[in-house]
Amino acid sequence: MDPQRLKQNFEQVGANGIDVAEYFYADLFGREPQLRPLFPAAMTKQHEKLLSALSHIVSMVDDPQGLVPFLSELGRRHRGFGVQHEHYPQVGASLIATLAFFSGPDWDEDLERDWQAAYGVVAQVMSEAATEPVA
Repeated sequence: MDPQRLKQNFEQVGANGIDVAEYFYADLFGREPQLRPLFPAAMTKQHEKLLSALSHIVSMVDDPQGLVPFLSELGRRHRGFGVQHEHYPQVGASLIATLAFFSGPDWDEDLERDWQAAYGVVAQVMSEAATEPVA
């Protein structure tokens, strides 16, 4: 996984602003309509939260000591929203589809592998943290 390539790609994707979040959720709910009730009716604030979390994660992709605590807390919070272990692959598929769409012709197999590897780490840390006993 090449952290610099991920950062450069996310800068390109992120330049599309809120459209990225709208596309992601449209893709997710199209694939998995049963997940829609886990989210608020008005999605504007949710769109902002997604973009903020993704930006933070990507900015720390090469700093595991800073990233893991952030992801762990995110995983524990998502547990409170009803997110289950089996939801992570579904979210990952929509994230990859969104990144590919907004990357356009710059998307290739290497970039896809990098994003899949990065998301695998994110999902693993968040999912493991969600199974920890509540303090």
